[in-house]
Amino acid sequence: MSENILKISGLKIAYGGIQAVKGIDLEVNKGELVTLIGANGAGKTTTLKAITGTLPGCKVEGQIHYVGSPIIGTNSFELVKKNLAMVPEGRGVFTRMTILENLLMGAYTRNDKAGIQADIDKWFEVFPRLKERSSQLAGTLSGGEQQMLAMARALMSHPKLLLLDEPSMGLSPIMVEKIFEVVRTVSAQGVTILLVEQNAKLALQAAHRGYVMDSGLITMSGNAKDMLDDPKVKEAYLGEG
Repeated sequence: MSENILKISGLKIAYGGIQAVKGIDLEVNKGELVTLIGANGAGKTTTLKAITGTLPGCKVEGQIHYVGSPIIGTNSFELVKKNLAMVPEGRGVFTRMTILENLLMGAYTRNDKAGIQADIDKWFEVFPRLKERSSQLAGTLSGGEQQMLAMARALMSHPKLLLLDEPSMGLSPIMVEKIFEVVRTVSAQGVTILLVEQNAKLALQAAHRGYVMDSGLITMSGNAKDMLDDPKVKEAYLGEG
């Protein structure tokens, strides 16, 4: 039986009088790459923020279980200690720190020096551009390089679940392809990923399973490859049909 890493049941999120998420169910099993696709404003990022406890002033109802434990109301820094990591929309790198310092910040909950160095070497192999620029300030990197750094920094915490929020946003087409190549590489190494992405085609091509979110509701879910061939998905999200 698959091991549940994340299980969301009946999740509702309200900003004031606006119901942004209207009672959704979603799960991610160990080793899976699951994508949540949908138009802008569908509630995808709000869902990720509910998982990470970064929705101040919102009413959150329902259940979110992470590795078997309920986490609604848990502080985000406690979730990092529980190996839940998120790469936020907009990347959020420490611009006045070097690439290497950013990676060390990703490992701040760890104290295994040899293991940390081994992981730096490992992710430098996956992200050779970062290795070449390891002493460069993160703020001087291109958008794509910052996205790679944000991903590598999150991976330094040994996440049991990695949340990726719109990793391709604002990047050139060639860099979008590179980022998805990295997402697939990271997934192939056994990292469990929940990917929120507007580029539905690339997301479904990379994922094992997918969910479609529309106006705060999950309107479709299933095997990602099957969804790529679904006429409704093609018409609404792939510009086909």
